[in-house]
Amino acid sequence: MAKAPAAKADSSKATKLPNTPQASKEDLLRFYREMVLIRRFEERAGQLYGMGLIGGFCHLYIGQEAVAVGVQESVKQGHDKIITGYRDHGHMLAAGMDPKEVMAELTGRIGGSSKGKGGSMHMFDTATGFYGGHGIVGAQVALGTGLAFAGKYRGDDSVAFVYFGDGAANQGQVYESFNMAQLWKLPAIYIIENNQYAMGTSIERSSSTTDLSQRGASFGIPGEQVDGMDVLAVRDAVARAVKRAREGGGPFILEVKTYRYRGHSMSDPAKYRTKEEVDEVKKTRDPIDHIKTLLAAAKATEDELKAIDNEVKTIVAEAVQFAQESPEPDPSELYTDVYVEA
Repeated sequence: MAKAPAAKADSSKATKLPNTPQASKEDLLRFYREMVLIRRFEERAGQLYGMGLIGGFCHLYIGQEAVAVGVQESVKQGHDKIITGYRDHGHMLAAGMDPKEVMAELTGRIGGSSKGKGGSMHMFDTATGFYGGHGIVGAQVALGTGLAFAGKYRGDDSVAFVYFGDGAANQGQVYESFNMAQLWKLPAIYIIENNQYAMGTSIERSSSTTDLSQRGASFGIPGEQVDGMDVLAVRDAVARAVKRAREGGGPFILEVKTYRYRGHSMSDPAKYRTKEEVDEVKKTRDPIDHIKTLLAAAKATEDELKAIDNEVKTIVAEAVQFAQESPEPDPSELYTDVYVEA
């Protein structure tokens, strides 16, 4: 039986990225810095993985930077809760975690945010409200719903930002979570990062309905699609959803249409799509190129951008140095942090 050709993910469905900035020059420069930091950090992480300094799996966020940065604009740091899957480094940096601690954790060193015991996929930082990357597909959705429940139970006005991907959107626990969230009107923002290919299968081949923003319709949860390559579009959509959640309106599903440039993980050659397809997205829809276009319209100078580029280069270099110089955890660390004191 002939094998059916792989369906090409339609990354061109989103409208053309706008060229008119809807933010101040200062905000645009800040978004540019945050997205460039994530990209340069991830590029170095990929290099360290290739050198054998990062073990296990390593899932890079390159191409999706506008999502985490745009969402973070509505997060009250240390008050709200953030939880995601295993493609998590970008979310950590956007949340305000120290790049040194993130890189040290990637390399399994004691200076990492989880003392080298979490690695790439399982690090936490409650100071910034980051409740981890999680390796089981879709598991974080149930946990994130619990975080939203805790916020409502305590009456602390917090919101849970629950990230998951297009592949995880087909998991059963996701819909159990949707049901409870709507039943109890929980302050949960479900952010589906639709990067088109999940672990390696295009959404057209894996999902009978591809408008993931409507996956909560049977529970009465509203949803919206947004261009995940446009940081300002993400910022604005999330702000609306968060306002609704803080006012008691309950959960909301936000599907951000984005695109990962690398394979599912560092071990994935991504043969399920063509190089030409990836190059076309990079050429026409890159989120960092887009913010640079907006900065040009806002009269930002080349010197201002170069200053940010140099600053980020230094930050990433220092993070790599810190990770390499930080010792590995003592074997006794296996027995710490097993229980949480009441």
